[in-house]
Amino acid sequence: MAYKALRAARGGIPGGRDAMRMMEKMGMQVSEIEGAKEVIITTGNKRIIIEDPNVSAVALQGQQIYQIMGGKQREEPLVQPDVASEEDVKLVSEQAGVTIEEAKAALKAAEGDLAKAIVELKRNAAATS
Repeated sequence: MAYKALRAARGGIPGGRDAMRMMEKMGMQVSEIEGAKEVIITTGNKRIIIEDPNVSAVALQGQQIYQIMGGKQREEPLVQPDVASEEDVKLVSEQAGVTIEEAKAALKAAEGDLAKAIVELKRNAAATS
């Protein structure tokens, strides 16, 4: 009786064995991924590294869901590599008739696309003259 009263007080939220039974009825399969050393999540501007995590895989309706718990967490900023080589920068600079710095900026804005950078620089030069 006391157990039922406790369950009612918790809002009827099942725990332990009852929770496992409910998950099985819903078609969920939970398994722990043994030996996980680290989990790395990469975003647009940083990397989140979780060392020594507890990782579980949940299979539900054809989808795989990963749950990451615990572990030490650290963040690292992502260093954006140069999008163009020095040769590319020189080529853009010569073709568009601009400085090396302007060519680098244009290549970065064009995400390394040489033709797009040259066209944009020439368009800007024509607009200012």
